[in-house]
Amino acid sequence: MAQSTGASTKASASATTKAAAKPSTKASTAGSGKTLVIVESPTKMRSIQGYLGDGYEVLSSVGHIRDLADKKDIPAELKKTSVGKYSIDIENGFTPLYVESERGKKTVAELKRALKSADQLLLATDEDREGEAIAWHLLQALQPKVPVKRMVFHEITKDAIRAAVGNTRELDLALVDAQETRRILDRLYGWDVSDVTRRKVGQGTSAGRVQSAATRLVVDRERERIAFVSADYWDVEAVAAPAERVADGFATRLARLDGAPLARGTDFDDAGQLKKAVVVLTEPQARALAAALEASGDVVVVSVEAKPGTRSPKPPFTTSTMQQEAGRKLSMSAKHAMGVAQRLYEKGYITYMRTDSTALSTQAIAAARAQAVALYGDRAVPPNPRSYANKSKNAQEAHEAIRPSGETFRTPAEVGSALDRDERRLYDLIWKRTVASQMSDAKYETTTVTLEADTSGAGDLAWKTASFTASGTVYTFKGFLEAYEEGRDEKRGDADKADDQSLPQLAVGDVLTLHEVEPKGHATSPKPRYTEASLVKALEEKGIGRPSTFASIIDVILGREYVTKRGQALVPSWLAFSIVRLLEQYFTELVDYDFTAALEDDLDAIARGEQQRVEWLKEFYFGSDQHVGLRNILDNLGEIDAREINATRIGDVATLRFGRYGPYLDVPNEDGTSRIVNIPGDLAPDELTPAKARELIDAPVAGDRVLGQNPETGRDIIVKDGRFGPYLEEVLPPVPEPVVDPDAPKKRTKKVEAPKPRRASIFKSMSPDTIDLETALKLFALPRTVGLDPETETPITAQNGPYGPYLKKGTDSRSLQSEDQIFDITLEQALEIYAQPKYANRAATSLKEFEADPVSEKPIRIKDGRFGAYVTDGTTNVTIPKGQTPDDITYEIAVQMLADKRAKGPAPKRTTRRAATTRKPAAKKK
Repeated sequence: MAQSTGASTKASASATTKAAAKPSTKASTAGSGKTLVIVESPTKMRSIQGYLGDGYEVLSSVGHIRDLADKKDIPAELKKTSVGKYSIDIENGFTPLYVESERGKKTVAELKRALKSADQLLLATDEDREGEAIAWHLLQALQPKVPVKRMVFHEITKDAIRAAVGNTRELDLALVDAQETRRILDRLYGWDVSDVTRRKVGQGTSAGRVQSAATRLVVDRERERIAFVSADYWDVEAVAAPAERVADGFATRLARLDGAPLARGTDFDDAGQLKKAVVVLTEPQARALAAALEASGDVVVVSVEAKPGTRSPKPPFTTSTMQQEAGRKLSMSAKHAMGVAQRLYEKGYITYMRTDSTALSTQAIAAARAQAVALYGDRAVPPNPRSYANKSKNAQEAHEAIRPSGETFRTPAEVGSALDRDERRLYDLIWKRTVASQMSDAKYETTTVTLEADTSGAGDLAWKTASFTASGTVYTFKGFLEAYEEGRDEKRGDADKADDQSLPQLAVGDVLTLHEVEPKGHATSPKPRYTEASLVKALEEKGIGRPSTFASIIDVILGREYVTKRGQALVPSWLAFSIVRLLEQYFTELVDYDFTAALEDDLDAIARGEQQRVEWLKEFYFGSDQHVGLRNILDNLGEIDAREINATRIGDVATLRFGRYGPYLDVPNEDGTSRIVNIPGDLAPDELTPAKARELIDAPVAGDRVLGQNPETGRDIIVKDGRFGPYLEEVLPPVPEPVVDPDAPKKRTKKVEAPKPRRASIFKSMSPDTIDLETALKLFALPRTVGLDPETETPITAQNGPYGPYLKKGTDSRSLQSEDQIFDITLEQALEIYAQPKYANRAATSLKEFEADPVSEKPIRIKDGRFGAYVTDGTTNVTIPKGQTPDDITYEIAVQMLADKRAKGPAPKRTTRRAATTRKPAAKKK
């Protein structure tokens, strides 16, 4: 592989750029007068070529052409130097060692050939840090002798591209420094800390600057759920209506007793304790009160209060808010949403999708206002255009929010046929949000009514008056709500229930009648688990990572199974608990939320040219008065008790530990020993309470039930319960211990393996509690010979395997649709299956079917495969994650899973390397 150290500093890169800006006589003579434009994406390349015409040749770098060298790519002569550990020369200004990938070398060769016939080079990669770094790497690899300029644009339209060609700039080396610093920072953090997690938690585990902070967020939320104590409270609900107008009834709720407020969910803390003085009704009290109110029947209106209000539209999408809304409204993962947005951008339908800015250009504001007026009338927009303050001060961010491209927005109806299903849905969301952001405020009026009932004559009740309240909101002008309303994350309990009912005309003193009086019991609920949308929001609020990286962060923690999905909720694994515990105890600063956010702020300062890359990396790695430094942390770790790190106490009942097959309960026995109790794989951490652990421990062990004797061998057949499920075993007679003469000389004897008992798996359709001896003997007799193939006289057998039931004829096997067919299938039926194409009967095994995938245009099916249920469109297959069943998969989720798999690309082929050996010469005989 071609390699290059970072000795070509950014200063020399600047000199290269300036030198390249001077026309070369040789190049001008040999050139064709064309300008070479290099972009990142092939899709973008085709669009831009059409806008620029024949005077330009547009080629693609296909992303990065170089990256930090992996350990296997470091040259032998550098392995023993400071470069050998990280591919970074820490002792000499943190100079990186870059290598070109195989694809990168081919790309560079193609670009060099094209550059020979060009008179000018325009580097037109994306306008963020990554794009700037790619442009710098291209400059280093190509070493052009023609003028070089940096071309940037925010949207791929004809006008925008032509304007960008006439408004080029120099390479921004501060952005390049920021990207390189981030890459070096992640390499140092990831390789050093991951080495500790692999040794102390488990092989295959890892840590990372942002992935560990994101994992900790999910684990911290689960810890809150584990510590949460539910509190019970009761209230009374009823329908109140004027006696002569029962149809005008409205819902109302008990709010006060003798003027004291009634308990609500928000009045309790997470420990189940009250935070203020309120009345907490018990069930008997609530039922007695409801009966008294039902008997009296009448309530009096004691106050009617109307308050006007306004709601303003949300600003246009940033990367973060787009990911959140795509998750809430379209059920798209962050990664899938970014992939769809990338396609929309490259096709020229939206502006650049990696941005922290909420600002719109003047032409975009005019376009949004014009469409709002055309669709909803003149009152739809305020007199003056809306502007939104841009909270981002980062130099690397794009200057405009995500919006439809062009000076005039295309409506979703106008672009529908040109886009696939997900592209249409996301474009519709972006278009609505952009138009709504320039529309008028919504105006509403909220009316709150207080009703009072006399309960003094109701037996032994301690309260004399009961006050009910009801609220109703009526929009007098919908404004931006005509176009768009932002989605909301899941809320806790009853704190955010909105009253959208309308109330009848009421006046103080009116007498109403209560109907449907009903006591209601409630229990406080813990904070909801994060979804991808709410985790993106939390990451942004805490300043962890950047919006353009949120999708990859979530993808990493899902891919490593630190977090799994249960529906839309993100559930941490026990493995994540161990990793977070290790990081909190031994790498406290590195996993601190504020410290992680401060690193991002420092990278932004480097991007703005306010800090220097080398000095900052020295402080991070070697430490300073303010920070310990990564090197010092690693050198002073001390002894780490891996057993303790991987242990979680479940009350006083047991300890959760990790074994070869995953987590289990380590239960102490009275004699000082312990035993293992398996944990169901779908049990979330907050569900493994001490009570649940005791239930698992005390559950009777299935199996070891004697079914009877095998008439052929006379041996007992028993049902046993194993780690992989119940099975049958034929009990062998005990082997007598050999008689050993103590006085006889001891001889080395070869160890004789004890005979293994015959075993047979129990079908999934069978129950270990009800299986009988006759069925057990059938299972032991498998494989069953169905008959002989009349043409080849080869036996055809029916049997069960790890991937399900199947027929076998020589080396030719065919799947069966059910286990019962093993015993029932006839020779004629078997021959009929073999007469069909090999995979013809697979369609019949579908567990669920949907309409066609928008990309492949093939029907989507859920099938039961060798590794469990999976989603397929006939071309792409995706295994359904743990914790989810085929019933959980909707069409939208299936489309998303297939799109994510396509974006990920094919799995890399595994290659095995034979270790190099040196043959030693035979020793000379003396």
